[in-house]
Amino acid sequence: MRESVQAEVMMSFLVSEELAFRIPVELGYDARDPYAVRLTFHLPGDAPVTWAFGRELLLDGINKPCGDGDVHIAPTTPEELSDVHIRLQVGGDRALFRVSAAPLVAFLDRTDRLVPLGQERNLGDFEGLLDAALGKILAESRQNEQNAG
Repeated sequence: MRESVQAEVMMSFLVSEELAFRIPVELGYDARDPYAVRLTFHLPGDAPVTWAFGRELLLDGINKPCGDGDVHIAPTTPEELSDVHIRLQVGGDRALFRVSAAPLVAFLDRTDRLVPLGQERNLGDFEGLLDAALGKILAESRQNEQNAG
Protein backbone atom coordinates (compact mmCIF):
# COMPACT_ATOMS: atom_id res chain seq x y z
CA MET A 1 0.00 0.00 0.00
CA ARG A 2 1.25 3.44 -0.90
CA GLU A 3 1.74 5.51 2.23
CA SER A 4 2.50 8.96 0.87
CA VAL A 5 1.35 11.50 -1.69
CA GLN A 6 3.58 14.02 -3.44
CA ALA A 7 2.91 16.78 -5.93
CA GLU A 8 4.72 19.82 -7.25
CA VAL A 9 3.06 23.16 -7.88
CA MET A 10 4.28 26.54 -8.97
CA MET A 11 3.56 29.34 -6.52
CA SER A 12 4.10 33.04 -6.82
CA PHE A 13 6.28 34.40 -4.04
CA LEU A 14 4.85 37.89 -3.51
CA VAL A 15 7.80 39.99 -2.41
CA SER A 16 5.87 43.27 -2.73
CA GLU A 17 2.91 44.62 -4.68
CA GLU A 18 5.25 45.25 -7.61
CA LEU A 19 7.51 42.21 -7.37
CA ALA A 20 6.67 38.50 -7.48
CA PHE A 21 8.44 35.48 -8.83
CA ARG A 22 7.38 31.90 -9.41
CA ILE A 23 8.97 29.10 -7.44
CA PRO A 24 8.46 25.34 -7.37
CA VAL A 25 6.89 24.00 -4.18
CA GLU A 26 6.66 20.34 -3.28
CA LEU A 27 3.50 19.23 -1.52
CA GLY A 28 3.87 16.15 0.66
CA TYR A 29 1.62 13.98 2.77
CA ASP A 30 2.64 10.86 4.69
CA ALA A 31 0.16 8.45 6.27
CA ARG A 32 2.59 8.01 9.19
CA ASP A 33 1.85 11.65 10.10
CA PRO A 34 -1.80 11.70 9.00
CA TYR A 35 -2.79 15.13 10.30
CA ALA A 36 -0.03 17.11 8.55
CA VAL A 37 0.88 18.28 5.08
CA ARG A 38 4.33 19.57 4.18
CA LEU A 39 5.23 22.32 1.76
CA THR A 40 8.86 22.47 0.70
CA PHE A 41 9.77 25.81 -0.88
CA HIS A 42 12.68 26.05 -3.30
CA LEU A 43 13.71 29.69 -3.16
CA PRO A 44 16.48 30.78 -5.53
CA GLY A 45 19.89 30.77 -3.87
CA ASP A 46 18.65 29.26 -0.61
CA ALA A 47 18.38 25.76 0.77
CA PRO A 48 14.86 24.30 0.53
CA VAL A 49 12.58 25.26 3.42
CA THR A 50 9.85 22.91 4.65
CA TRP A 51 6.75 23.96 6.54
CA ALA A 52 4.42 21.41 8.13
CA PHE A 53 0.90 22.26 9.24
CA GLY A 54 -2.53 20.69 9.49
CA ARG A 55 -4.07 19.12 6.42
CA GLU A 56 -7.44 20.42 7.59
CA LEU A 57 -6.06 23.99 7.69
CA LEU A 58 -5.08 23.75 4.03
CA LEU A 59 -8.49 22.31 3.13
CA ASP A 60 -10.40 24.99 5.06
CA GLY A 61 -8.18 27.81 3.77
CA ILE A 62 -9.10 27.10 0.17
CA ASN A 63 -12.68 28.19 0.91
CA LYS A 64 -12.41 30.73 3.75
CA PRO A 65 -9.72 32.64 5.63
CA CYS A 66 -8.28 30.58 8.45
CA GLY A 67 -5.19 29.98 10.53
CA ASP A 68 -3.80 31.24 13.78
CA GLY A 69 -0.18 31.77 14.56
CA ASP A 70 2.45 31.23 11.89
CA VAL A 71 0.28 29.92 9.03
CA HIS A 72 -2.66 31.76 7.45
CA ILE A 73 -4.46 30.52 4.36
CA ALA A 74 -7.26 32.32 2.52
CA PRO A 75 -8.88 32.41 -0.90
CA THR A 76 -7.93 35.52 -2.86
CA THR A 77 -11.57 35.90 -3.93
CA PRO A 78 -13.98 34.29 -1.46
CA GLU A 79 -16.85 34.23 -3.99
CA GLU A 80 -15.06 31.89 -6.38
CA LEU A 81 -12.57 29.05 -6.22
CA SER A 82 -9.53 30.48 -8.01
CA ASP A 83 -6.34 31.34 -6.17
CA VAL A 84 -5.25 30.95 -2.58
CA HIS A 85 -2.89 33.07 -0.46
CA ILE A 86 -0.61 31.24 1.96
CA ARG A 87 1.10 33.51 4.49
CA LEU A 88 3.91 32.10 6.61
CA GLN A 89 5.39 34.01 9.52
CA VAL A 90 8.38 33.56 11.80
CA GLY A 91 8.65 36.30 14.39
CA GLY A 92 8.34 39.56 12.47
CA ASP A 93 9.30 38.03 9.12
CA ARG A 94 6.49 37.13 6.72
CA ALA A 95 6.32 35.46 3.35
CA LEU A 96 3.25 35.55 1.14
CA PHE A 97 2.57 33.05 -1.64
CA ARG A 98 -0.20 32.80 -4.23
CA VAL A 99 -1.20 29.52 -5.81
CA SER A 100 -4.05 28.25 -7.94
CA ALA A 101 -6.61 26.34 -5.85
CA ALA A 102 -6.97 23.54 -8.43
CA PRO A 103 -3.67 21.71 -7.75
CA LEU A 104 -4.23 22.06 -3.99
CA VAL A 105 -7.68 20.50 -4.32
CA ALA A 106 -6.26 17.67 -6.46
CA PHE A 107 -3.49 17.03 -3.91
CA LEU A 108 -5.95 17.04 -0.99
CA ASP A 109 -8.22 14.67 -2.89
CA ARG A 110 -5.31 12.22 -3.25
CA THR A 111 -4.52 12.51 0.48
CA ASP A 112 -8.18 11.84 1.27
CA ARG A 113 -8.12 8.66 -0.81
CA LEU A 114 -5.07 7.52 1.15
CA VAL A 115 -6.40 8.54 4.59
CA PRO A 116 -9.98 9.85 4.62
CA LEU A 117 -10.38 13.08 6.54
CA GLY A 118 -11.62 12.24 10.02
CA GLN A 119 -10.16 8.72 9.90
CA GLU A 120 -6.61 9.65 10.93
CA ARG A 121 -6.97 8.11 14.40
CA ASN A 122 -7.91 4.76 12.89
CA LEU A 123 -4.45 4.25 11.38
CA GLY A 124 -2.90 1.28 13.08
CA ASP A 125 -1.08 2.26 16.25
CA PHE A 126 -1.11 6.04 15.77
CA GLU A 127 -1.20 6.64 19.54
CA GLY A 128 1.79 4.31 20.02
CA LEU A 129 3.73 6.06 17.27
CA LEU A 130 2.90 9.43 18.80
CA ASP A 131 4.05 8.24 22.25
CA ALA A 132 7.29 6.88 20.77
CA ALA A 133 7.98 10.14 18.91
CA LEU A 134 7.26 12.19 22.02
CA GLY A 135 9.53 9.93 24.09
CA LYS A 136 12.35 10.40 21.57
CA ILE A 137 11.94 14.20 21.62
CA LEU A 138 11.95 14.28 25.43
CA ALA A 139 15.03 12.03 25.59
CA GLU A 140 16.88 14.28 23.12
CA SER A 141 15.86 17.34 25.13
CA ARG A 142 17.18 15.80 28.36
CA GLN A 143 20.42 14.84 26.61
CA ASN A 144 20.86 18.39 25.27
CA GLU A 145 20.25 19.83 28.76
CA GLN A 146 22.86 17.47 30.25
CA ASN A 147 25.39 18.38 27.55
CA ALA A 148 24.77 22.09 28.10
CA GLY A 149 25.01 21.90 31.88
